[in-house]
Parts: sequence; C-alpha cells; structure tokens
Amino acid sequence: MKRIEKIQFIGMGALGIMFGDFLAGKMSAGAVAFVGDKRRTERFEKEGAYCNEKPCSFSMIEAGKQEVADLLVFAVKGTALSEAVELAKDSVGEDTTIISLLNGISSEEVLSEAFGEEHIVYTVAQGMDATREGNHLIYSHMGELRIGVPKGEGAACQKQRQHLQRICQLFDGVQFPYTKEDDILRRIWSKWMLNIGCNPTAMILEGTFGTLQTGGSGHQLAVEAMSEVIPVANAEGVDLNETDLQEYINLLDSLNPQGMPSMRQDGLAKRYSEVELFNGALIAKARKHGIAVPTTEMVYQRVKEIEAGYEK
Repeated sequence: MKRIEKIQFIGMGALGIMFGDFLAGKMSAGAVAFVGDKRRTERFEKEGAYCNEKPCSFSMIEAGKQEVADLLVFAVKGTALSEAVELAKDSVGEDTTIISLLNGISSEEVLSEAFGEEHIVYTVAQGMDATREGNHLIYSHMGELRIGVPKGEGAACQKQRQHLQRICQLFDGVQFPYTKEDDILRRIWSKWMLNIGCNPTAMILEGTFGTLQTGGSGHQLAVEAMSEVIPVANAEGVDLNETDLQEYINLLDSLNPQGMPSMRQDGLAKRYSEVELFNGALIAKARKHGIAVPTTEMVYQRVKEIEAGYEK
C-alpha cells in the first residue's frame, strides 16, 4: 500500500479547516483538497477560508470532478453524513483510507456500510477549542486524534490494520498530534460521554467552556450527564469507568474558557444540533437496558424546546 500523498476532506467546518490547514502546510502543494457541491465550491473560490486570521492554502474540488484519494477525511456534522457520503463516492478507491472526525459512536458504522469496513480507521478528535464564524476559524488548542481499529481477525481486519499503519506513517512524517489506541471503542465512548455532558449543557445555559469547567455554574450538570453514560457503556460491553470520567473532566478544564462547544455555536446560529446523536442515542440505549438517565433526558428535552423555537 503506497504512502498517503493525496488527502481529501468532506466538510469545511471547524475541524476540517483546522486539520486541513495544518496538513496543507506540511505537504506538497495541491496535496490537500476539500470536496463540495457546486454552490460551496463557488463560494470558496470567491471567499476562501482563514485559520487564525491567515488564508488557508488548501483547494476545493466540485464533487464528481475529484480523483481517488489516498486518505479521505469526513469532517461534517452528523446531520450531514448522508449527503457527505454521496459527495465522496468518487473519492474512494481500492486502497483509500477513511477516517471520520464526527462526534458520536455511529459514523464508522455508516461509512463501513457505504464503502466497506476494511477502509475504516476509527478516530476520535479531542482537546481542541476551535470556533468558526463563517469562513474564519480561531483556535488556541489544536488537540489531537486518537486512532485505532477494533480487535478481530479476517481479511477486513487485516486490511484495517494496514490502513492504520499507513496513517501512522503519515502523521509521524508531518508531526501531526495523535495517539494510537489499543481499545479504540472505549475511547470513542469516552469522547461521546464528554459530548453528552458538555455540548447540550453549554447550549441550554448559553455558556462557554468556562461555564462547564470546575468551579463553573454548569459543571455539576455536565458531570451528572457524563456519569449516566458509564452504566450504559458497561451494559453494551464497553469498559468505561470513573477513571475515564475524571480524565475527560481534566481535559475539559484544560480548554480555553472563552471557547464554545459546537452545540452552543449551533444555538447562536439557530442551527439544528447533533442532540439526537448525543443524548437521543444514549436515551435509546439506556431504555434498551432498563437504565435510568434522568439528567440526559432533561437536557435533551430542553434542547428540543430551544430548537422548536427557531421557527417562531
């Protein structure tokens, strides 16, 4: 399997711009491109994109005109994943490595169904405090990616391990911040736990990371929601525990207190959020196992009330 030389992103949100800009600055000219529909491509040609007030050097390609990518990165919101899969259908060849920066625990399953599980390296993006306004992105902490593949045997699992080795080679070469995980499913659930506690809490309290950090007014509510993920994870066969909870509280406390989680940014822009992928999905799994998650349910209902008011 050849080295990764051509990288394509689907989704020019905060993570897409941040990581795309980093990689474009480390690789040869033209190595990094975004794929979008005609409207987004024309807008990018006119307006460009900016990262920490500097113009980004990546390009954008209209969907249907792209070549096969060595690495394909999905960086859309969960609500746009189906559209992203359609845009990316011409980007995937026999040896394309695929990663998803999406929140939640389901995007890898969706991408496996669309393109084949053998292409997928499981990925968690964490520790960043990026805020996007229009085509401008500001961040102080880039964070890192946690990557790995589920344990297993067979041809698909063997191919996944080859893709994992390939992407590690790329990241090492450009000094991209990452950690290779032995138990990637536990890591995905850990990040999901953070999302369930912090994203909707910041949205309903109209707050920042500082609102959620130790000593902040929303800290207890965020931690209560995060704690409800642990018994559900255990019932699903994932070894999530109090150590993971404290690790992610510490991570939260390390972020820029003036930054905002993505759902708070959605609320400000009156965009529909990913609450179904966070709280909604946890509520469904909890009900399956007969586990009570009252804080998660309360926060979920409050977010839905806020979103119902968008059209009024």
